Amino acid sequence: MDQLKKDITAIVDEWTSNGYLEKGHLFVIGCSTSEVAGQHIGTSGSEEIAAVLFEQLDRLKTQSGVELAYQCCEHLNRALVVEKETLISRGYEEVSAIPVPKAGGSMASYAYKHFDNPVVVETIAADAGIDIGETMIGMHIKRVAVPLRLAQRNLGNARVNAARTRPKLIGGKRAVYPDDKASNQCH
Repeated sequence: MDQLKKDITAIVDEWTSNGYLEKGHLFVIGCSTSEVAGQHIGTSGSEEIAAVLFEQLDRLKTQSGVELAYQCCEHLNRALVVEKETLISRGYEEVSAIPVPKAGGSMASYAYKHFDNPVVVETIAADAGIDIGETMIGMHIKRVAVPLRLAQRNLGNARVNAARTRPKLIGGKRAVYPDDKASNQCH
């Protein structure tokens, strides 16, 4: 658990220092705690692992001002746990489900229990996110997604992928675009 906390702390530190997140952005988290523990996705969920990750992701929220969305597992069709404030401000529609470790996943279940006013929504369009254990968050990321190559590529035994988004580049060769670290290149 000590190594896991070091790894997630390094990931959160990199997100808070890279300048891609802004106050009000929506940040999606997909996480298989089974994969973190070295088991096959969906077989060995752990709210103990979820607690370590949640603590640091909550720090990400506090330091960057992002809103968090925790993706449920396939048994809840990858619905998401968000704060009711997020649902209202973004005009999302609430669905009727309460994630539990065996139907929703340990990470989403833990978030649901520890958010101030949790609700479940079916779909979002996030500005950035992290996928821990290949849980497939792509369906919840805005276009155009830009992959980020984080220095910390694993959490426990799970692979970590991350992405941020940028506005579409439209217009062609005569168009002028704002200066952006990744407008014309992938990271």
